[in-house]
Amino acid sequence: MSCPQKSTGRQAHSCVEYSPFDLARGVLSMKKAPDLPTLVLNKHWTPVHVTAVRHALALVFTDRAHVVCPETFTPYTFAGWVDRGILNGTPHIRGINFEIEAPEVIVLGSYDKVPPRGVTFNRRNLHRRDEDTCQYCGARFAPERLTIDHVLPVSRGGKTKWENCVLACHRCNGRKADLTPKEARMKLLKHPIEPSWSPRYATYIRNNRPESWEKFIPRKQLEAVSF
Repeated sequence: MSCPQKSTGRQAHSCVEYSPFDLARGVLSMKKAPDLPTLVLNKHWTPVHVTAVRHALALVFTDRAHVVCPETFTPYTFAGWVDRGILNGTPHIRGINFEIEAPEVIVLGSYDKVPPRGVTFNRRNLHRRDEDTCQYCGARFAPERLTIDHVLPVSRGGKTKWENCVLACHRCNGRKADLTPKEARMKLLKHPIEPSWSPRYATYIRNNRPESWEKFIPRKQLEAVSF
């Protein structure tokens, strides 16, 4: 295996052959790998998932995916990514017999499906959309301390759907009772809508996504995450 060209500022690694046994020991040693997000692309380079970096590396190690270098779009095998070296200050994982930079993007080798556009309405996804926050008082609570409030009460024809349901704390839910927000003189933090991007991705897209993701996620999807 030939050594790839090291970028300036990277800690160089000697060019060695990695046996399956050595790599397996290294992967299994990553029990305390940071829970950093890795964007997963299908074989057509379409975003389909976000996973923890340890799981991403497991996919690369088993040859089901390659690490993508965001700067050059070059795909790397597990051993190739190790030999590439680590940029100073870049999050990385230390195995038993190697160090490896935490990948921000990987591409799957054979998976060619895309996630469904619609997001299933259920309690779990509603908690993700509203981020465990009461949509009236704005306070965050443990999931069990929140209830599902129908903006237009069911008794008055309100439907159980994304556009009519929000999370509310017990106090606010009791205050609103069987009224509309206007009648109860309560203001919603934001108008409830169906997520246009899976809530699992949305948290990363809004808060702490790596800048490299902007090269792979369509701008309209980034801009759509405003719920």
